[in-house]
Order: sequence, then C-alpha cells, then structure tokens
Amino acid sequence: MLAPEQIFNEEESHESSEESASFQQANLPRKTLPSPHPDRAPRSAKLAALHARLSLSKKIPLQILARALVDPSADAHPQFNNANLAFVGASLLQYHTSEWIVTRYPRLPMGIVFSAMNGYAGGPALVRIARAWGVEAAAAPGEKVDPGYLQYSREKPTVLVHKWGYTRAEVKELEKYKWRRGMSSRVIFDDPFGNTVSKEPKEPKEPKDPKETKEAAELEFRQTRDPDNSEIRDGDQNAHANFVRAVVGAVYLYCGSEAAKTFIKAFVLSRTLDISNLFSFRLPQRELTRLCDRENFDPPVARLLSETGRLSRTPVYVVGIYSGYDMLGEAAGSDLESAKIAASINALKSWYLYSPPNVSVPSDTFGEDAAPWEPAYIDMGEIIS
Repeated sequence: MLAPEQIFNEEESHESSEESASFQQANLPRKTLPSPHPDRAPRSAKLAALHARLSLSKKIPLQILARALVDPSADAHPQFNNANLAFVGASLLQYHTSEWIVTRYPRLPMGIVFSAMNGYAGGPALVRIARAWGVEAAAAPGEKVDPGYLQYSREKPTVLVHKWGYTRAEVKELEKYKWRRGMSSRVIFDDPFGNTVSKEPKEPKEPKDPKETKEAAELEFRQTRDPDNSEIRDGDQNAHANFVRAVVGAVYLYCGSEAAKTFIKAFVLSRTLDISNLFSFRLPQRELTRLCDRENFDPPVARLLSETGRLSRTPVYVVGIYSGYDMLGEAAGSDLESAKIAASINALKSWYLYSPPNVSVPSDTFGEDAAPWEPAYIDMGEIIS
C-alpha cells in the first residue's frame, strides 16, 4: 500500500509532465505548408470567379479547382497537387481529340493526324486555353498565396504528365543524327503526338561567358512575366497545360464522361485549326498521278483555264487539273509550272480533307439510351510517293 503523500506526488508529477510537454509543443515553430490549405479555397474570390467563368458544375468543389492550380513542383504531395487529375485529363483529351479527327477527316495522312492532335490538345494549345481562361501565375508558391493563382516552382523542374509510348533504344542517335523515323514506328513506339519518348531530360547548356548568363536570366524573366510572349519556358508551359488537363480530369471524376466530353468540345475542339496549312508535299504531281491510278480515275491532265499579262512583268496563269471531265483542283501562279504544282496541291488537299456529313464518334454510344454504333468510313490510306 502506498501512502497518500506518495499518490499525491505521483499525480502531481504526471500533471506537471503533461503541462511541460504541451508547453514545448506550443513553443515549437509550426512547419509552413508548400501550398495553400484547402480550407482557404471557399474564401477565395479569384477562385470563385474562375469556377463561374468556366461554367463548372456545383458538384465540383472549390477545393478541387484549387488543387488543379497546384503544380507538382510547388507541392510534391500527390493528394494536394494536380498530377493525378492531369493524368486523367490528358488521357481524355487525347482520346476525344483523336476520335474526332479520325472520324471527321478519315483520309488524313497519319503525320497530319499527329500534327492536328498537337494543334488541338498539345502543350502550346493548352497554354493558350489557360491564358484565355484568365489564369494568373503566382510569383512563388507558398501557404499564404491566394488559392486562385497557378502555383509552380521556377527553381524545381516541373513534373511532366506520363506519356504513353516506349523509349526507343536508339533515341539518342535519333536526336543526335536526325535519323528518319517511319510512320509505323511512330504509331507503335512514340507518344500520342508522334514524338519520341525519352526518360532522360535534356540538360541545358551552360554559357561560358558571364554576360551570356546575365542575358539568359533577363530573357527568362521577360518570358516568365510577359503573358503575350509566344516563346514560353518549359516549366511555365507545362504548369499551364497541366492545369487545363487537371480541370478536364476533375470534370470527369465529379460529373461523368458525358460532361467531360461536352467540356472538351466547348473549350478544345471548338477552336479553329486550319488543317490545310499542315500539309507539305514534295512531289505533288507524282502523288496525284498515283492517287488517280489507285482509285481507277483517268490520269490527271493540266489545262490552262485563263491568263493575263503574258508579256508583262506580272503575268497570271490559272491552271486546272482534270481527270476526264472532272476538275480536281485549280490554282493561279506567275508561271505555268508553279500554277500546275499549286493546282496539284489543291487537288490533293481536296481529297485528303474530305469530311463525311453527320459523322458520329465511338464515344456517342457510351450512354445508356445511345443509338447503336454505325461504322465510320475508313479510307485505304495515304499515297506514298
């Protein structure tokens, strides 16, 4: 049996130890957060304005939109940055963009399909979309930054969204010696935009002259601060592009696949992209001849339709390319040869840019009450000249 004095002393010593521990915890400096706390999101006017500007559903909380604005370079914790949302959004963007291009333009060469996908859902295109949304980047990430700012670190490298594809064994030689890559290998091995996948990031060259270092730092500062500059740093570009991808991923997770598809149509596929400017023909006359031979058309014949100023300094010739009685293309030029080449190019573009009316995409059949799938038109393929 313990004496009452001993029991009292033990309780008093226990209470004094708890008080000292709580006093020490209260005096310890609190660790600052790398990004704003999610509880601050509902009180951000800038975040609420962005939510309303994008016409997002009320199902998407402001905390998720604030998370979409935090780049992995600012906060490495996967539950507080947009890496996972951006991965989902990138997959949706690539899927809906590719199915829309392939079904709407079934005769496009694969190289043009890659370029068109990059023009709609590539990094530079998503950066312009983010700027059109009025997204502003914070000078530096931190706990006290308004949650409505895009936050990424300019000192740490931005984490790239995982790209589907294989790392080629000869990737270093491809970049060093500019080896030619076949279209079949680009489809199988490379990423959805036809670019090689490399695990090792490119190391920047270190300038030897200190004056070059100062000029590079000034250029980097201007590129970071100027929102209208077309030359964007990789970190800035990836952060803005990942934000757009993360918003698409958030719409999909909280509102469903149909809402994500509508969102992509409204903000990505609604943009104007002149696909005819993506073509580059080396031998258009030979390619047109092979096309007519493959499709059992009459051989193409160039005919002079009209001319003016033959003996002047600026003559103009209008040439048409005919297959039998059907005119395939028409163009004007300063001489007969250039007009013939331009007319052949226009004839090839009119063939490749064929678009069937009332075309449907495979994702239209995902709904419960959707109509059955009608097979899309499939072309024989591009002409190899």
